Amino acid sequence: MRKHWLIFSQIVAAMVLVLAALAALGWLFPGLLPSGANVSVREVSQAGQAQPSTGGYADAAQRALPSVVNIFTSKQVRAPRSPVLDDPLFQRFFGFRPEAQAQRVTNLGSGVIVSDQGYILTNHHVVEAADEIQVALADGRSLPAKIVGADPDTDLAVLKVDQGGLPAITFAKPDSLRVGDVVLAIGNPFGVGQGVTMGIVSALGRSHLGINTFENFIQTDAAINPGNSGGALIDNAGNLVGINSAIYSRSGGNMGIGFAIPVSIARQVMEQIITKGGVTRGWIGIEVQDVTPEVAESLGLSNTDGVLIAGVLRGGPAHRAGIRPGDVLLKVDGKAVGDSASLLGLIAALAPGQTAQLDLVRQQKPVQINAPIEKRPLMRRAGQE
Repeated sequence: MRKHWLIFSQIVAAMVLVLAALAALGWLFPGLLPSGANVSVREVSQAGQAQPSTGGYADAAQRALPSVVNIFTSKQVRAPRSPVLDDPLFQRFFGFRPEAQAQRVTNLGSGVIVSDQGYILTNHHVVEAADEIQVALADGRSLPAKIVGADPDTDLAVLKVDQGGLPAITFAKPDSLRVGDVVLAIGNPFGVGQGVTMGIVSALGRSHLGINTFENFIQTDAAINPGNSGGALIDNAGNLVGINSAIYSRSGGNMGIGFAIPVSIARQVMEQIITKGGVTRGWIGIEVQDVTPEVAESLGLSNTDGVLIAGVLRGGPAHRAGIRPGDVLLKVDGKAVGDSASLLGLIAALAPGQTAQLDLVRQQKPVQINAPIEKRPLMRRAGQE
């Protein structure tokens, strides 16, 4: 018995040594061991975030500034001309048919270097329909970039430059941000050059704004202006907490209400684009609206839980499963549906090809239906799922 115990102890000790050696190799040479991810990002350690210096937020800004780039795009469009030139009588009289003149339109925005392999995260609307994209680094270099992929539903896009060793930003821990936290916005407002503004987190989880299909914005009063789109929103230690995306303004300038896409969503979308070429979401083909007290009363419901199915796409997954307009959807695979925005997220998180169990109320009676999940098509109308 003692002999067997000694042999077992030696085997365990050998396995521990092998695992320790592999861990050391993986730490010293990150690319030596196989990995399922095609892109590596830096994330703040479990030990916590560094505290800001007593001199203000200069240290945080200096950590992040090299990772924020200016993006210049251009595209060719047809210049508008007078309708008189298209009049057949005018053309016959002068004996010529004028050609439409093309001109180049330029746009500017910002982006964030998310990997030293040359990947840059920005807004989809910054690079949408661009013919040429130039990225200006903080050190003065200018590099051509190409679009790896984009996700209009969250207004995110990933660019790639053929340059390694770039200063990648450090990602904050997901959901580490709180209302009242100090944040800095970095970008290129109005094209005057890279700058930093300071504010606080005014609110989290902002939705129903009509900006994107999937909305879960960070609201901040840090000054965000045209040109800041796609830039970095960082915490007081210089870690990325969001991608600046939109402003609320009646004048076109900052009014103290800016919105940023949380780093948790940005990272998830970015990794899918890089590894799969695009973002895949679930879809069942229904149009919904929130259950108001008036709607609940008209349907004989005791509360406003769930969402009202206002429309069902003919031939779609929900239609084939037997879901009808007027049904109230309460749960998706056992998860409660709070409102139309939460339903979008629940359905989108499901993988196409699987079946989802839907708990509904139909004419005041509980109904349970299994609906097939299909791939979500591109659409911009909020409230459709």
